[in-house]
Amino acid sequence: MTAPMRAGTFLSIVVLCAASACMGPGSDALTGLATASGGGGGGGPTSGRLAFVVQPNNAVAGGPISPEVKIVALDTLGSVLSQFSGRVFVTLASTPSGGTLRGTTSAAAASGLAIFDTLVINQAGSGYMLVASASGVASVTSAPFTVFGATGSAVQAP
Repeated sequence: MTAPMRAGTFLSIVVLCAASACMGPGSDALTGLATASGGGGGGGPTSGRLAFVVQPNNAVAGGPISPEVKIVALDTLGSVLSQFSGRVFVTLASTPSGGTLRGTTSAAAASGLAIFDTLVINQAGSGYMLVASASGVASVTSAPFTVFGATGSAVQAP
């Protein structure tokens, strides 16, 4: 038998939820994303996908992309694969002005997260995109971004 819920009960649940950030069990306190185990980065069928947590921002040619690019491995439900420790690779998806990607372009994921803090593109241009890939998960392409020259203007591709 159930008793009718009083209006104050609902308010209490909302207050408790707000106080705990409603992340629920298995959520990461830093990102708020749900976490899951598995996905060790070995071969086999795709068990999840990569996602950009921090997309590449516009940058200056020859300078590092800032803030650092962050890529996370997610399971098929969108939860972080906290046990994923595979190597994540970053390449240019497009080179509108013939630029090249330099810096550390591969990183081992820790708790499903790979951080790229030294990525540099040497040529100004707009429409650059990065592709992140790793074994066992689907790759992802970033949003387009612009690399400015020393004067702050992007060189247009012919």
